[in-house]
This record gives sequence, C-alpha cells and structure tokens, in this order.
Amino acid sequence: MSGPGADAHEAFVALEREIGLLLRRSRAISTRLARELHPDLDGAAYGLLALLQDTGPLRASDLVARLGLDKSTVSRQLSSLVDLGLVDRAADPDDGRAQVLTPSAEGAARLARIRSARRARWESDMSGWPAEDVATLAALLERLNRIGEAREAEQGS
Repeated sequence: MSGPGADAHEAFVALEREIGLLLRRSRAISTRLARELHPDLDGAAYGLLALLQDTGPLRASDLVARLGLDKSTVSRQLSSLVDLGLVDRAADPDDGRAQVLTPSAEGAARLARIRSARRARWESDMSGWPAEDVATLAALLERLNRIGEAREAEQGS
C-alpha cells in the first residue's frame, strides 16, 4: 500500500500497538496500586475506588456502565472494598430501594496518598516534556476516552 491511505493505515497500526502496550502496563500498575490500597485487593478495585472518588456517589449499575466491566466482577470488587472499610454504602436519595457507593474517609485518604505518589512519578518521568505537550496528551486522551464512553453507551442501550 502506498500514498496517503498508507500513511493513515500505518498511523492506526502504530496507535493500536502503543495503546495495547499502554493498556497492558496499566493493568499491571492497577494490580500493584490495588495492593497498595490493601494487600487483599486485585487490580479492578483501584479503578472502582478512583472512579467513585472522581464522580461522587454512584450505584453499582453506574460503575458497570462506566467501566464496561462484568456485573459480577464489579459486585465482587465492591464487596471487597466495603468489607475492608474503603467504600461506604448509603440509601440512594433519589430511590430509597437502591444504594449509592462512596469512598470512606479511609478509602479516600489511601487513594489520595497513592495518587499523590503517582503524580510525582509522572512529573519526574516527564520532567523533560514541555507543559504544553503534557496538556496536549491529556486533552487527546480525554477525547479518546469520550469515544470509548460513547461506544459503551451505545452497546449498553
């Protein structure tokens, strides 16, 4: 293949390769971070706690939809987080039959310590990058994440 279409094709091949590597590394990092939260947790638990911290109270079904994980996986992880005192359950103010989940004070404190250390690591690793490049990368990743969220919403409806 040659010409402008080849360049676009090669760009998508490179994108797929680099995102695949990023995702594999991310899973390994999430597993390590979850264990930093508590030795009995596995990787998915870190992401659940971080999402609860970032978005505020959510129902378990909201977590399933936002993360695109299996309901049983989310349920198991939430049970672990609640049992370990890292997540609190409360009645949903909009529907008393349902429950909403939020990080407990202990869960929020542990997560804040881990995130602070991660941010410091990013700042160290990328210290040679201009701030504009870091901001551009963040903006591009945000755009990519919105595409993924829209795709999940389409498939969920």
